[in-house]
Amino acid sequence: MQGKKCSDVMTRDLTCCLPNATVDLAAQSMKRHDIGSVPVVDGEETKRLLGIVTDRDLALKVLATGLDARQTRVEAVMTRKLVTCGLQDDLQTAMDAMSRSQLRRIPVVDSLGRLAGIIAQADIATRLEQPEATGKVVERISRSKKAA
Repeated sequence: MQGKKCSDVMTRDLTCCLPNATVDLAAQSMKRHDIGSVPVVDGEETKRLLGIVTDRDLALKVLATGLDARQTRVEAVMTRKLVTCGLQDDLQTAMDAMSRSQLRRIPVVDSLGRLAGIIAQADIATRLEQPEATGKVVERISRSKKAA
């Protein structure tokens, strides 16, 4: 892990959506691509990261409150306060941020705040050859907030 940068481990080919997309469209993208989150960007070309909508956001902010997924816009339910890491950040820095904030995924942005990739628990587990370090990160991320 020593010397690894976020850019070495991140997933680059991402499914994104725009803030004015419907929640239904975001959910269908998650299902089609078997993913738990969709980054929200300001445009297809610029890809400045605005937020992220997760399966948890959909469950708690749409389903549990009775909103219509075909009428509700992603911007109404997306998480705006994001923890991110930079392309050249040390991977350990990203893993520490994930542990500290109990995040299963962390967006990777360039120096202009444009989405470059995402690092998920699975990326760490499959792209690092250090099972002990991976296990510790997963344990800290998954720990109950009450226990933290």
